[in-house]
Amino acid sequence: MITLTRTDSSNPDFVALVKQLDAYLAEKDGREHDFYNQFNKIVNLKNVVVGYENGVPVACGAIKEFDKDSMEVKRMFTKPDARGKGLASTVLTELEVWAAELGYKKCVLETGKRQVEAVALYNKQGYALIPNYGQYIGIENSVCFQKELK
Repeated sequence: MITLTRTDSSNPDFVALVKQLDAYLAEKDGREHDFYNQFNKIVNLKNVVVGYENGVPVACGAIKEFDKDSMEVKRMFTKPDARGKGLASTVLTELEVWAAELGYKKCVLETGKRQVEAVALYNKQGYALIPNYGQYIGIENSVCFQKELK
């Protein structure tokens, strides 16, 4: 059974999942990892979702304010042995619902081109490509997305 918990970045299950995410990204991003890692701090994230399968933490994601109308999706991860079950979609949908409840009109995000599963997820979930924003402008491996919330 899949359950979701809304929490914050002090949640130990979230912290443990993010450690696994960082190890995965260090391998995928190679020499570029340090650049990306500086933008992925989890201190003081107020809007975190942890997904559990039969009580075991297996997926996570977070949102943080990007601007007055937008939340930025951060720290999306599903443990490799739990992939293919729709957990990432479930967590992402919960983050979008939460953002809308807080009055935001859209979500934005950045991911790496090498994270083909992530790119496929965001396309499947209705995110549209946008020009790279902020610190990702001119970064070859980065791709940015946006979705209008209902």
